[in-house]
Amino acid sequence: MAAADELAFHEFEEATDLLAQTPNEATTRGDQLVPQQHVAVAVDSGGSYGAEDEVEESDKTAVLDRIKGSLLPRPGHNFVRHHLRNRPDLYGPFWICATLAFVLAVTGNLTLVLAQRRDPSIHYSPQFHKVTVAGTAIYCYAWLVPLALWGFLQWRKGVRERMGPYTFLETVCVYGYSLFVFIPTVVLWLIPVPWLQWLSGALALALSAAGLVFTLWPVVREDTRWAAVLLLSVVVLLHALLATGCKFYFFQPLPLEPAAPPHQATSQPPTVLLSPPPPRSAAA
Repeated sequence: MAAADELAFHEFEEATDLLAQTPNEATTRGDQLVPQQHVAVAVDSGGSYGAEDEVEESDKTAVLDRIKGSLLPRPGHNFVRHHLRNRPDLYGPFWICATLAFVLAVTGNLTLVLAQRRDPSIHYSPQFHKVTVAGTAIYCYAWLVPLALWGFLQWRKGVRERMGPYTFLETVCVYGYSLFVFIPTVVLWLIPVPWLQWLSGALALALSAAGLVFTLWPVVREDTRWAAVLLLSVVVLLHALLATGCKFYFFQPLPLEPAAPPHQATSQPPTVLLSPPPPRSAAA
């Protein structure tokens, strides 16, 4: 037994030396050939899972960093240069638009429900069509406005050689992340205090529009003064129209129950009480 164990040990040692000398050769085990490259592939595939996890974590971190950057715009802090870094994504803008559309539709219906509980005269019926309206409005704004802006900057690039516009995906990414601030604002609109609703809406609009202006200014400042002012004014105006349109449509004044017509009393002829005739006397 000892001799057999010693022999097996020597064979294993010789095989190890052979692999070290010829790493690219195939090793033989019985009648099966096991190429050396298969071992390397197995090791690499095991390590690729860790690399994919690291990439996924880095993507999530980048999305959160971009959301924070959209909430805290600062002069001289370019969202594209400091947060996108030539790596625009559509994951964040897509889900921000979907969340905003869903929250708008839900809070719009909840506002009516809460108002009906306070005042039973308010008429309410579920308005499921608001989900479609909100999704269409938000996605059209987040795609068509950046498309028009990108086309205008491309046209002005041919006029002013020094202008260097952003790519279309970068423009879509900027607009998508700029809408995130409206999600908590819409939730605050559930509070039935008009001045608080308008104050929170104005603050969200100011933060979102400021982020767009600070990001677009390095590009449009190379153009003429009137073109830069006109473009930024249109960008802010469209943003304001989106915010006020959502406020008036999804949180519109509540309809009252139609009042019942007053009961009309039917006129009846007056009842005439006839006094009985006086009794006749016996003499008559």
